[in-house]
Amino acid sequence: MTHNWYELTKLTGDKEFDIVRIRLRESGICIEGEFELPPMVKLSYEDQVFVAQFIRCHGSIKEMEQVFGVSYPTIKARLNKIDSQLQLLQVEVEKTAEDRDKILKRLESGEITAKEATKLLKG
Repeated sequence: MTHNWYELTKLTGDKEFDIVRIRLRESGICIEGEFELPPMVKLSYEDQVFVAQFIRCHGSIKEMEQVFGVSYPTIKARLNKIDSQLQLLQVEVEKTAEDRDKILKRLESGEITAKEATKLLKG
């Protein structure tokens, strides 16, 4: 039985949960373990819909005002709320960029070879 994401978020509400089993539909292979959810998925369903619409509007707050029938300050407040929830994502992006820069500096200084740098950059 397939459940959609909205049903899952209604069941869990604001409670944290872990994904412990994944089934690949095409092959039927199941993987069990603890999988951390990405920050975007941790947003409420309504906030996910809001972000998706913001992308469809190409970031136009004017368009968002029309779609949701609310004022500019209301859209900005919602975006600020979502942004504060996603701060973790920014930290992870900055850390990844820092790691990449460190690897490139090690390559430049001759501390590691191009092959080693490639391997490190690929993770």
